[in-house]
Amino acid sequence: MTRRLLREHIAQMLFIIEFHDRDDIEEQAVGYIEGIDECEESDASYMLNKLKRIIEVVEDIDNIIENASVGWSLSRMNKVDLTVLRLAIYEIKYDEDIPNKVAINEAIEIAKKFGGDSSPSFVNGILAKVIN
Repeated sequence: MTRRLLREHIAQMLFIIEFHDRDDIEEQAVGYIEGIDECEESDASYMLNKLKRIIEVVEDIDNIIENASVGWSLSRMNKVDLTVLRLAIYEIKYDEDIPNKVAINEAIEIAKKFGGDSSPSFVNGILAKVIN
């Protein structure tokens, strides 16, 4: 599976944070992964591990988002945009293997695919503030 596709699946699993108790997320994620055709064990392991690491620091990530998004509370944000930002900020702040430019570009592409018309520019604007 490509890194982009892995990211897209992680973003979709991360989206469930908004709709389930944190205690149920792993169970929901495993169910999601079981529904992916041709998902190798290494891909499933990678996605679950990254999801767990993001969830461990999601409160810190949310604080970063709130500080960068003047005038926008997390509750007002489009949930897709919030999910994409969480994934990208995790990669920027906590994953040294991924260059910032790659994290931002991938976030914008995921926002284009799953978000609304203004999602790519909103995500890009917030991430630009985060890296500066």
